[in-house]
Amino acid sequence: MATYLPTLKQLQYLVALKDHGHFGRAAEACFVTQSTLSAGLRELESLIGITLVERTRRVVRFTPLGLRIAEKAQRVLREAEELGDLARAAGKPLSGDLRMGVIPTIAPFLLPRILPRLRTAWPDLKLYLREETTGAACDSLHRGHLDCVLLALPYHCGDIESVDLFLDRLFVAYPEGEMDTPPRDMIAAADIDETRLLLLEDGHCLKDHVLAACNRPEMRAEAAMLGTSLHTLVQMVDNGLGVTLLPAMALDAGILDNTHVVAKPLAADHPARRIALAWRRGSPREKEFKLLADALREAE
Repeated sequence: MATYLPTLKQLQYLVALKDHGHFGRAAEACFVTQSTLSAGLRELESLIGITLVERTRRVVRFTPLGLRIAEKAQRVLREAEELGDLARAAGKPLSGDLRMGVIPTIAPFLLPRILPRLRTAWPDLKLYLREETTGAACDSLHRGHLDCVLLALPYHCGDIESVDLFLDRLFVAYPEGEMDTPPRDMIAAADIDETRLLLLEDGHCLKDHVLAACNRPEMRAEAAMLGTSLHTLVQMVDNGLGVTLLPAMALDAGILDNTHVVAKPLAADHPARRIALAWRRGSPREKEFKLLADALREAE
C-alpha cells in the first residue's frame, strides 16, 4: 500500500502561515503567490484528511491539531536543513550561506570592525545578518531561521552551545560636570542617582545586564526605561535628561563623538557583559561555529 507523505514545500507553507498569521505575508516569505500557497495548503489538508486552518475573510485560525502539526513541521524543516549542513560541514569550512543574528547593542559597534576581516579570511562565506533583540534572536535560532547568534550573556537562550569571545566593560555616561565632583577615575553603582538613570526599553538584554552589574534592586523600579537604542540614550544624556550605562564597544566606536557626555568605568563586582557566539545544541556545524568564534575573537 502506497504511503503519501507531505512535501517539504507544503510544510514550509504551513510554518510560514503559522509564523505570519496572514496568507499574503506568508506567501511573500515563501516567494510564491498567495494562490500557490493556499493551493499547497489545501493539498496538504486533502492528503492527510484533516482541516489544519480555519479560513475566514479577516482571521487565519489554526485548529488545535493544526498547531501541533505546524510545530512538528518546524522541527522536520530544521532537520532537513541540517542534512545540507552536514554535507557543508564535511566540505570546505566557513563557505556558503550562514545566517547570523546580532543583537542591536552589538551590531552597529562591532560589525564594522569585524566584517572586513572576515571577508578577507573567509572569502567563500556568504554571511547573512539579521538584527534582533536577544529574545527574538533566540526564538529565530530555535525555529531554524538563524544558524547562530552573536549576543551578550548571561541570558537564558534555551538549549544552546556558546563560546565566549570577550568581556565588554560597562561605563557610566553622564552630562559633563554632573558627576565630576569629587574627581574620580571610576564611578560606583552606589553613586548613581536611580531617579536619573535612563535604560533601554524592555526586550534589550543590556538593561538586565546593567541592573545586575549595579546590584541595586531599587533601580529596577525607579529607572526610566525609555531608550529604543544606545544612540537615543546618548542624545537624552547629552540634553541633560539623565545618566545611563554604555558598553565599551559603543565608546570605542565613537558613540560619544560631538557630544558633551563623559563616560567613566563602573566600579562593581561584575562590571561587564560577556559577548558570545551561540548555536543550537547538536548542530552539525558546531566545528564551523567554533572556527567562526576564533575568527571573531581575533578580529575584535
